[in-house]
Amino acid sequence: MRKVRTSARRVSVALIGAVLLAVAGPVLAQVADSSRSIFPPWQHGDNSDVPDRGVGFTVPQIDDLADFHGDLSDPKLVLYVGGNYFFAMAPLVQAFEARHPEYKGRIFWETIPPGVLVEQIKAGGRITCVNMTWTAKADVYLAGLQAVKRLISQGLLTGSPVPYATNALTIMVRKGNPERVASLADLARPGLRLALPNPQFEGVARQVKAALGKAGGEALVREVYTTKVAGGTAVLTRIHHRQTPLFLMQGVVDAGVTWQSEAMFQEQIGNPISHVDIPDAQNSRAIYAGAGVAGAQHPQAAAAWLGFIRSAQALSIFERYGFKPYDPSTPAAE
Repeated sequence: MRKVRTSARRVSVALIGAVLLAVAGPVLAQVADSSRSIFPPWQHGDNSDVPDRGVGFTVPQIDDLADFHGDLSDPKLVLYVGGNYFFAMAPLVQAFEARHPEYKGRIFWETIPPGVLVEQIKAGGRITCVNMTWTAKADVYLAGLQAVKRLISQGLLTGSPVPYATNALTIMVRKGNPERVASLADLARPGLRLALPNPQFEGVARQVKAALGKAGGEALVREVYTTKVAGGTAVLTRIHHRQTPLFLMQGVVDAGVTWQSEAMFQEQIGNPISHVDIPDAQNSRAIYAGAGVAGAQHPQAAAAWLGFIRSAQALSIFERYGFKPYDPSTPAAE
């Protein structure tokens, strides 16, 4: 009798397992597939100039350093780049190395928020990401023009600022815009879930607030950035160029204000992202600039990069993603 019960129990367990596999199999496959698509790094290793990468080990959502690129062992040029154009860096570095083959495979760059990069400069280039700590002292810092000017006045950067491109804001939404977001004013709609850059970490928050102010005055700024955050229908990001598109694709939020270039990149690589244009009268345009870092270990390489970044070749790469060449006669906001 006991053998019969044991056999029956085994059959039941086997049947339950088969059912679970039948149900969970497609779900697990979907999770694995989504890990290959919606989770960073979206370029699947293309954003590194290192020819010999040794053992490959990247597990999206688990072990993933998406905003750190290159070989740390002995770089000859270290770039601190505001994350707003992480996607443009691979073709930019490739074009630069074609002009300067002596730097091929020897460039290391970071694309995290500009304010965090300033903290890293002040920390002597030392940074920790989860369980990994390293030191990479910057040669060049690239961010908003006013921030670059301010850091030059503080002695953290040297020389004159080198402005090169401009960018405008957009409203990033899921493909098809299911919530029918049409304007900045719509962001105050009750129940509409938002991703917003945190003013504490991300300079773009200033431009977002300025655009909201143009669209609906202080009342709209307060509703979106204070009331909705306090009420839980808006989440503040720490690294919006990664979190906003990811939150949209995961269904966590319905919309978020980002740079137009970031939405265009997501659309170009086929992620289910779209965007809603913001009229020029309400938009806020940024000027990107760079300068050498005080005490840089590779000043010659830094000068070469700053000369390249405003070249026609570099600007043509930026234009693929909606950036415009810097024109000193055109007004732009920081």
